[in-house]
Amino acid sequence: MAQPSRIVSVTSLAVLTAALAACGTPQPPAEQVVTYPSTTTVYPTQPASYVEYGRVSNIEVVRTEEKGKGSGAGAVIGGIAGAVIGHQIGGGSGRDLATAAGAIGGAVVGNNVEKRNKTEVHETWRVSVQVDRGGYRAYDMDSAANLRVGDRVRIENGQIYRL
Repeated sequence: MAQPSRIVSVTSLAVLTAALAACGTPQPPAEQVVTYPSTTTVYPTQPASYVEYGRVSNIEVVRTEEKGKGSGAGAVIGGIAGAVIGHQIGGGSGRDLATAAGAIGGAVVGNNVEKRNKTEVHETWRVSVQVDRGGYRAYDMDSAANLRVGDRVRIENGQIYRL
């Protein structure tokens, strides 16, 4: 028959592992943010030396959110903390099992927390131009520079120049 202390330590280990796993699940965002890929750029299909003229019809800021990559520090710190907590549970071989499970659970939770806290936001400006020949062109730029809605522009080789 199993000893009562062993049953208690195995049950405690299961509860602790479930609690640590629940801490590591990502929470849904409080508000929905619509993002666009920053690599989406629409260029004219004409040859590279083609020049068009038009008028800026819209300028908008496009924010892209990228999940950061963990450095591993969160996993290491979480693993150490989990091992310390797991070592406090049980005795004998149950203690060794609890220590190992605590280390693994802590590493997973620590890594998830580190990744969640390293979100990077990039801003680009999408400049829409109504060209004189009809139609629209949209360009993603690092900066809107001195462009304003209504400005007359020249588009040459995928670059926008204010006239």
